[in-house]
Parts: sequence; structure tokens; C-alpha cells
Amino acid sequence: MDKNQFDGLMALKIVAEERSFTAAAEKLKVSPPAVSKMISQLEKKMGVSLLTRTTRTVSLTEAGEIFLTEAGPAMDQIINAQQNAKKFSQNISGTLKLNMPGVLFPYYLSEHIQSFLKKHPEVTIDIYADDQAADIFEKGFDAGIRTDDIIAKDLVALKLTGPIKFITVASNQYLKQNGVPKHPKDLLNHNCIRHRFGHGNNIYQKWEFTDKKSDFIVNIHGNIILNSSEAIKHAVLNHFGIAYTEIGNVQKEINQKKLKIILDKYATECSGFYLYYPNRKKVSPTLRAFIEHLKERIIRL
Repeated sequence: MDKNQFDGLMALKIVAEERSFTAAAEKLKVSPPAVSKMISQLEKKMGVSLLTRTTRTVSLTEAGEIFLTEAGPAMDQIINAQQNAKKFSQNISGTLKLNMPGVLFPYYLSEHIQSFLKKHPEVTIDIYADDQAADIFEKGFDAGIRTDDIIAKDLVALKLTGPIKFITVASNQYLKQNGVPKHPKDLLNHNCIRHRFGHGNNIYQKWEFTDKKSDFIVNIHGNIILNSSEAIKHAVLNHFGIAYTEIGNVQKEINQKKLKIILDKYATECSGFYLYYPNRKKVSPTLRAFIEHLKERIIRL
């Protein structure tokens, strides 16, 4: 069924109920001639007259009566479904599915999400912590949070944080037993904790550094590979080796002197984390409310 035919069916139903083209036009928010045209097109397509028109009255023909008797209940269901969907689209409710790196929720977003849920108690936020950059929208997510270098250009990206520092850290016990690297190239003589992204062979072992003049890479090695930031933090705390991580992941442990930053003068930064989603025009009220909430609380542009 094409759109014109569906519009004609709805126009026919409302004209029959109101016994008036003018009243039907008001309900449909179109002009009376537009209503007449929709029904005329429907009649032409069906090959039968559905309405009897006079200068003063309008009524169903026998064919129109039979048609609406059989089709009316289905059309009522469609109308109800439209109204229910419209109500849903106007409410800040339902489930908001977000995909983000493991460090984001505990170290950057927890208190802000908690305050959002207090403000909107009919919302459920479903967070999937995933360090792999994937096509999240094919998997049903409403939005994701990543660093800007891996966000596709055709997506809408909203900056959430300032620059994020990436550091190398180790436990005091590991450094006491194995020595303290003075230059990133010294990492070639150390056990480094490698990070696997996803389920494939995408292992991050080309660690990035800068000497303020230029950026360079050290292709590290190590005897343990882990697939989450939380697991990497556990490993470095338990003296497995040296870790390369976003500073928020280990800031608490650094403050507590459980971990020590090494090679700090060679540390790199990314521009920050961004919330991203497909299209401004298709943003749900719930996602829009979440975006505005973050803007009010934490965005630093």
C-alpha cells in the first residue's frame, strides 16, 4: 500500500465519522479540497464509489459501508499505534543504549549518569563497556563515546572532555625488581602488558610517545595480553609488568602511591572523548535530554 492510498483510507474513515469534508480536513490538518482529492484517488484506484456527495451532505455508499465495516477495525489499530508511538516519542523514557570504553563509566560518567537517572526516573541506561571501536549502530546502540580519531566523519560528534593523557605506569615492586626505564626504547627490555581490542588479532603493542619535537612508536612485547582496561589495571597492580593506559584508569592508584608514572615527559595526549550518534534529526527525546544533561554538567569546549 502506497502513502497516497493510506492517506485516502484515513480520509475516508474520518469523513464517514464526521459526515463533513470540512471537519475531516480540520482533523487531518489539510484543506477540504485536499481531503476530497485523497478520497477521489482512492476511489479511482479501487474502481468503485465510496461516498455519496451532495451540496449539503456526504454519506457512505453501500460499497463504502461494506469496506469500512471490514477495514475499520484494522484502521483503528493503526491510529492507536500511531498515537501510542507519538506519546512515546514525546516522553523521556525507555532504554538508552550506550557503548563506551571501559574507563568511561567509573572514572568520568558515573555521577553524571546517576544525576540524569534521578531527573528522569522512567529512563533505563544500558551501558556496554567495550574497548573495541566497532560499528555500534548496527548492534542497536543509540550512541557511543570514543576519542575523536576513530569516529567516522559522517557522524555527529559532541566533545565531552578536555585532553586525555596516556601514560606508562608500573608498581613499585616491579620497578624495584626490574629497573626504571629512562627512555621509551628501554621498554624493549621490560615485560609490557598488551591490550587486545575485540575478539580478533587487533593487539595494541605499538605504544605511542612524543619527545616534543616529533612522535614515535615503540613496538613493545610482553607475556600477557588482556582485553579490558580494568584487567590491565589489575595486572599492573599485581606486578605483571608495565602498562600503557589512559590516566583516569589509574589516577586513584597513583594518588595512593600503589602505581608510579614512568616516562612522563614522553607521554602523549588525545583531544578528548566525544559522544557520537548518527543524525541530529533522528535523535530521540531521551538521547537529546541526555546530551543536554551532559552539556550542563561536564562539557568543556
